Amino acid sequence: MDMGIQRFAFGQVQDRLTHVPAVVLVGPRQVGKTTLAQAIADQWPAGATYFDLEAPPDLDRLEDPYSALLRLAPMLGVIDEAQRMPSVFPVLRSVIDQNRRSGMRHGQFLLLGSAWLDLTMAATESLAGRVSLVELGGVNIDEAAAAGIDANTLWLRGGFPDALLAETNQESLQWRTDLIATYLERDVPLFGRRVPAETLRRLWTMLAHASGGLFNASALAENLSVTGPTIKSYVDLLVDLKLVRRLEPWSTNTSKRLTKSPKIYLRDTGLLHALLRLRDLDDLMGHPAVGASYESLAVECLLGATKDYDPAFYRAGRAGADEVDLLLIRSGLPQVAIEIKLGSAPVVGAGFHRACDDLGVTTRYVVHPDDPRGAYERNGLTVIGLAELVGRLRQGWQRVEGQP
Repeated sequence: MDMGIQRFAFGQVQDRLTHVPAVVLVGPRQVGKTTLAQAIADQWPAGATYFDLEAPPDLDRLEDPYSALLRLAPMLGVIDEAQRMPSVFPVLRSVIDQNRRSGMRHGQFLLLGSAWLDLTMAATESLAGRVSLVELGGVNIDEAAAAGIDANTLWLRGGFPDALLAETNQESLQWRTDLIATYLERDVPLFGRRVPAETLRRLWTMLAHASGGLFNASALAENLSVTGPTIKSYVDLLVDLKLVRRLEPWSTNTSKRLTKSPKIYLRDTGLLHALLRLRDLDDLMGHPAVGASYESLAVECLLGATKDYDPAFYRAGRAGADEVDLLLIRSGLPQVAIEIKLGSAPVVGAGFHRACDDLGVTTRYVVHPDDPRGAYERNGLTVIGLAELVGRLRQGWQRVEGQP
C-alpha cells in the first residue's frame, strides 16, 4: 500500500473473494483502488492477471473476451475501469458459470471502477448472485493515524493518498487542483455526460461553500442560470462519481414540521479546501466554512467505518431548531444520534436532546477532535473524539449502542 497506509478494505475484499466469484470495488479516481487490487493480486495464491480497460494493449487482449477470461482460471482476473466495457459483464457471467462447473466457485474476478451507478448497475444486472460490492473511500482517520499521519493533516489535505502523502501542503494543493481539472475536463465527458466544465466547476465550488447544508436546487439554478432539474442532474453525476454525498432526512410520524430536503456534503475535505483555495491550516481555521468542513470530515470518517447502519439526519420544528447531524439507522429505526462539534469543549443545545426524545434514541454522542482524556459521559450523552468513535464503529454496533 502507499507508504504503509493499510486500508481496512484490503481485508474486506480478500474475505469477499473467498465467498463469491466476483467482487466489484468502486470509488473515486485516484483513491487507491488499483494499489489495493495490486496488493491483493500479489498475495493471491494462484497468481493474478491485470487488465486496464483504459489501456489499448489490454483492450486488444480482450478482443475475444470469453476465451481470454476463461483461460485465466485458477488465477484471479483483475479488471480496472470495468465500466468502460459494459459488454464484458454478460461474458463474465458465462465464464463464472463455466468455472463453477469445473469446481472453481469463488475468487475469480476483481473489478474496479470509478463510476458507481454505471458499474454497479451493469454488475448487479449481469452478475446477480455472483458478485459482491465494496466501496473504497478516502483514507480514514484511523488508517491515517496508523501510518503516522495526524488528524489535522488528513482534514486539510483529504483522503486521496497522493494528496495526503505529498511533501508539502503546496504540493498537495497542486495535486488536488489538478485532480479537479481532470474530473472536469476528462472524466465527466468520459462518462458520457454533456456538462459544461465551467458550469460544473462553479457548481462544485458552490457546494463546497455550502457543504453540510440543505440542498437548494432552485437557489443554485438561479445562480448558474440553469433549471432546477439540470442542477439535480449535475449533482447526481457528482454523487455517482463519489465526490458528493447526499444525506437524506429521516421521516417519522410526528406533528412537527420536518425538513424534507437532503443535506449535501463534499466527501473529500481536501477537494473542498482546494475549491475554496485554502492553502494551510491557518487559512482553514480562519474561514467561515471551518465548522462545516469538520462536519464533512466527521461524516465521511464515521460512515466509512461502518456497514451496519444506514445514515440520515433529522431536522424538525421552527427553523429546524430540533436537529441531529447524523443518525445511524438499523432495522428501520434510528439507533444512534451524533452531534458534530469542532471545539474541544463541545456544547450541545436542547434541540438535540428534544430531537432524540422525539425519535426515541437513547444512544447519543457528541463528536469532536480527539482529546487525550478519552470519551466521557455528560448530561445524558457520550463526549468522544472522532478517531475513538471510528474505532468503536469498526468493532461493531453492539459497542456503539452500549450493548454487551
